[in-house]
Amino acid sequence: MLKKLNFYDYPLPKLQSFLISEGFKKYSATQMFEWVYLKDELDFNKMSNLALMTRDFMINNFTFELPVINEIQESDDGTVKLLLKLGDGSLVETVLMRYRYGNSVCVSTQVGCNMGCRFCASGLLKKKRDLTPGEMLGQVLMINNYLKEKGEPKLTTHVVLMGTGEPFDNFTNILDFIDLLNNPKSLAIGARHISVSTCGLVPKMKEFADLKLQVKLAISLHAATDEKRNELMPINKAYSLKEVLSAVKYYESKTNKRVTYEYIMLNDFNDSLDDARALANLVKGTNGFVNLIAYNPIAEFDYEPSTRDHVYKFANYLKTMGVQTTVRKEFGSDIDAACGQLRAKVEKKRGNNR
Repeated sequence: MLKKLNFYDYPLPKLQSFLISEGFKKYSATQMFEWVYLKDELDFNKMSNLALMTRDFMINNFTFELPVINEIQESDDGTVKLLLKLGDGSLVETVLMRYRYGNSVCVSTQVGCNMGCRFCASGLLKKKRDLTPGEMLGQVLMINNYLKEKGEPKLTTHVVLMGTGEPFDNFTNILDFIDLLNNPKSLAIGARHISVSTCGLVPKMKEFADLKLQVKLAISLHAATDEKRNELMPINKAYSLKEVLSAVKYYESKTNKRVTYEYIMLNDFNDSLDDARALANLVKGTNGFVNLIAYNPIAEFDYEPSTRDHVYKFANYLKTMGVQTTVRKEFGSDIDAACGQLRAKVEKKRGNNR
């Protein structure tokens, strides 16, 4: 017997095309989306405006598969990390971060990561596979279920694709996921409330620019010279800072939107005023702004977080150079907050127990 398809893997246009190819009406897909996403109804038999033949087809061919919670960590600051088990037993992490403006969910896009950034727990376990659109959507839905169980009035309002994995290495699936988030018949999360982060896959940055989506783009920069970025991020040897910044300018010209430069502050490595000067010169001529991020130490790496004093001197210098700069609020310092940290720890235990 063939494995059933996961309803959550299908954005509305793809479900419409699939139904048409099977001889069913296009509008049936819209009816289903309204039942599933707007009315929380997962029983096709109860979708009363669907034709009986359509209901039978969907029952025989589709399922609503969500991950299950393997472990949960709750921080004193309200941050929540879920370690989720997928249908094949793979583990992925997703994080709920609470802001004054709403609830933001950080989503993983791959099982493991091949980018190998030398400060990031995500790369401790190499990429096993890409996540499907439904497995990414499942992370958001599981956070929403958590919020509902807690009786909280607001569900997810913002989504960032900044968890484990390189989103642009899973390009087609993340586009479908974005459609599922954004479509008014599904989660209806505004495009400007969705952010995609890349470590700098230049061809995909340009392809993404050509789509002219309204979602936000963030660049994981973390160093302002090729010498230092090569040390931190192997991808820089394939696509240098010059190429990345050229792709940023192309993106800005195509979309008229600003990018965010993500910059993790590492003590005595990339946090001096010389580094700040190099960063200001690097981003000059683009319309982006810099987001300085506190580093969550990871046992497998030697880097330490910059002191608070260094962070604010760095930020103030950038501002004097005309670079719009923010210091990101620190989340989950009392739990395994860094991307991939909890999964790596659990996978290590799994290995030891085998």
